[in-house]
Amino acid sequence: MLPFVHLHVHSEYSLLDGLGRVEDLVTRAKELSMPALALTDHGAMYGTIEFYQVAKKHGIKPIIGIEMYIAPRGMKRRDPKKDRSPHHITLLAKDNVGYHNLLQIATAAELEGFYYKPRVDKKYLAEHAQGLIALSGCRSGEIPRLVLKGQLDRARGAAAWYRDAFGQGNFYLELQRHEGIPELEQVNEGLTALANEMGIPLVATNDVHYVRSEEAKAQEILLCIQTNTTINDPKRMTMGDESFYLKSGEEMAALFSDVPQALENTLRIADMCQVELDFKGYRLPPFEVPEGFTPQTYLAYLCREGLARRYAVITPEIEGRLQHELNLIHKMGFDTYFLIVWDLARFAKESAILVGPGRGSAAGSIVSYCLGITDLDPLAHGLIFERFLNPGRVTMPDIDLDFADDRRSEVIQYAVKKYGRDRVAQIITFGTM
Repeated sequence: MLPFVHLHVHSEYSLLDGLGRVEDLVTRAKELSMPALALTDHGAMYGTIEFYQVAKKHGIKPIIGIEMYIAPRGMKRRDPKKDRSPHHITLLAKDNVGYHNLLQIATAAELEGFYYKPRVDKKYLAEHAQGLIALSGCRSGEIPRLVLKGQLDRARGAAAWYRDAFGQGNFYLELQRHEGIPELEQVNEGLTALANEMGIPLVATNDVHYVRSEEAKAQEILLCIQTNTTINDPKRMTMGDESFYLKSGEEMAALFSDVPQALENTLRIADMCQVELDFKGYRLPPFEVPEGFTPQTYLAYLCREGLARRYAVITPEIEGRLQHELNLIHKMGFDTYFLIVWDLARFAKESAILVGPGRGSAAGSIVSYCLGITDLDPLAHGLIFERFLNPGRVTMPDIDLDFADDRRSEVIQYAVKKYGRDRVAQIITFGTM
């Protein structure tokens, strides 16, 4: 097997554009004896954590990246005639600083620059270039587009800008060869000339959208779904040919036999990328307790107060259940978690914001009941605490709270103000095809 690393790869998280599942991409890379693999989905990093974990499981180095859209006139500009065709650029995290910059870029692209596509501009990109490696992108990249237009002076200026923004050795001119896109040869000639003139290294990529060549037909159907057309429409958008799969090192070597350095640079880039993510432990923000208390003793104090409100007579059974739960919560390190959830529920109630009692297995906790997080007596209904939390559980407890949708933002802002903007996030759950 000839050594090669794919650095331009789309998974099913490039929604309606990529077909390959993360597990399939990684296992195929392993079959091909590739030491590493990148994931560069369009404008988003939805698949990053799954990809990282699956790659590590299979002994493949994960290279975390993104194919970002660059707004040519600024990320706040939204002219339908001038701002609907952003440039593409391939970004790879070289280290953990670069990984966090990728997160910043992806977030800003969605929340600040979105216009048909998630976008940032070159100014924002330069401000977050530390720790990143950039490739000039597919034919929709800024430099390839200028080459195709014959604007070589502007292409030279753009190449110099990216080289300076990312630093020497962190910017590469990206070569691709797909028979169904004949204009790529003109692009490659221009990029090679720029590389020789400006000393910018070349790198070979395949624009991977599916895992194996036989999946090309399914990819075409996926594009039909994306563009709301049918497979029989002669004017429909197509990939061009069946070459957008995870090719072997031998196939890539044959394709780029005239530029072996572009193949070698895939390995050089892979060696440079050293992102390490740590999923061990819990990262709860601190909860300030009154003077003289610890999180453990303050939680117990609140529960004792709540116990007196909830029960007219506190039996040994009730007392024992509360103490058992408190002991286990402290042993597992979740005192602060319960205080934070209690605090959010308390704020909503004191602000006259409708808040639903905690749903699901949390109803089996007398601690939740005493704190007012839930409103169902777990003892009266024979609910089991261990279904909610037990020593065998390796993930954090999960308490679902519902807030009035027209005032939900007030609860979020309260959390941001109290715990810090860098400690509050919203999450998404979505299905893939």
